[in-house]
Amino acid sequence: MQIILIQDVNNLGGANELVSVKNGYARNFLIPKKMAIEASPSNLKQLEERLKQIKKKEDKMLAELNKVIAVLQSGPVTIGAKTGTSGKIFGSVTTVQVSKAIREQKSYEIDRRRITLLDEIKELGSYKAKVDFGNGNETEITLEIVAE
Repeated sequence: MQIILIQDVNNLGGANELVSVKNGYARNFLIPKKMAIEASPSNLKQLEERLKQIKKKEDKMLAELNKVIAVLQSGPVTIGAKTGTSGKIFGSVTTVQVSKAIREQKSYEIDRRRITLLDEIKELGSYKAKVDFGNGNETEITLEIVAE
């Protein structure tokens, strides 16, 4: 029997998927628990329209994400740090400071948990950090550490 899944079902498929299952499993378990609906022609048309809307929303989100990536890569993010006479930083630069600097300089709110420092920052200079936006979308940004 062909059914359309309304929500994710373990070992079967994800939401908005068309799958084939045995009649008893569909009629006695999936359909009564509102996990799936029967794949009638009208339901298939609704599924097709829903998938078009999801695709449109994802394309719009991807365009916005590419714009954010372009802004982040446009130039280095400058972070001020307190230093000693030898150029070493008191403490180290953290992802919280990087997130705050991006918010102030680039006007985008990036969660600190999405930022990964590629090197431990203990001295003045230029460093790289990675920003992961999820779904395989990530970018590398340049951090410029200067004395306050």
